[in-house]
Amino acid sequence: MAVSPPLVVIAGPTAVGKTVVALAVARRASAEVLAADSRTVYRGLDIGTAKPSAADRAAVRHHLIDVADPRDIFTLAEYQRLASAAAAEIRGRGRAALLVGGTGLYIRAVVDGLAIPSAEPDWLLRTRLEEEERLGGPGTLHRRLAEVDPAAAARIHPHNVRRVIRALEVFQHTGIPISVLQARGTPAAPGRDYAAARRRGDRPPMPQPSPRGTVMIALTLDRSALHERIDRRIDDQLASGLVDEVRRLLAAGYSPDLPAFQALGYKELVPHVMGRVTLGEAVARLRQNTRRYAKRQWTWFRADARYRWIDAGCPADVVADDIFAIMKRDYGSDV
Repeated sequence: MAVSPPLVVIAGPTAVGKTVVALAVARRASAEVLAADSRTVYRGLDIGTAKPSAADRAAVRHHLIDVADPRDIFTLAEYQRLASAAAAEIRGRGRAALLVGGTGLYIRAVVDGLAIPSAEPDWLLRTRLEEEERLGGPGTLHRRLAEVDPAAAARIHPHNVRRVIRALEVFQHTGIPISVLQARGTPAAPGRDYAAARRRGDRPPMPQPSPRGTVMIALTLDRSALHERIDRRIDDQLASGLVDEVRRLLAAGYSPDLPAFQALGYKELVPHVMGRVTLGEAVARLRQNTRRYAKRQWTWFRADARYRWIDAGCPADVVADDIFAIMKRDYGSDV
């Protein structure tokens, strides 16, 4: 029986070189790319999100890029629905699907078929929680989350207030920790199972082995070399007109408070465009925030033992050869 072409995850921290490696793999394997990035889904946010160029997208078909307006609330459930359908369609045509990006939760939603919480956004609750965090100081909501869902609190950085609020929102409306709902295959009695696990002192379960037909690759790089790539990318983005891109978006009527503008490159430059900080101050903050984000990505991916790590310090074609060799070894002529 023929084996379906694989789903190949190419993950790693920002600026490590995922895009160029994925393009090289796609050319070798006649594959298509599924973007696993919570920022490139938005139309108009181009330079700051380092989207593949028009030429790259003409050479290799890409999916899940420019699928939402910056005003849209683009949810994890929506991403999972679109990406899973696209992956099935690609593989159904006999082509490998490359799931490429640095948003770990997006990747897990597709690979593990996460049971996404059904709680709709509660804007009044979110506003109240934001006010509580402001009055109580940084970490107020994270400490509360640690009481009701320690597994989620361990995964979410205290500074990521938006995700902390979402986790509290889900627990408020369902009575079930978001970490349980996001586990593959929600148990029949999740509340009781979770309470029992807490009494036993169990750690949250690690993800199951990769589903059949899935290869999980993560790219890594010496930290100083990655920081150099981050700085070089930011310099290139500025030279390509990132400040003007932010200015155009604001002039088009997009509010700086939109979730889309919390993306790196936008949340730092919006204050500059609005005259609140100098360009130097904004860029320095962008460099610092990007390095911190890369560190959090490393932590996320290293916690998942299913990834096979490949050094991205070699030329992209060499890295792509290594990935293609793994695909051939696991799936033979089907790639």
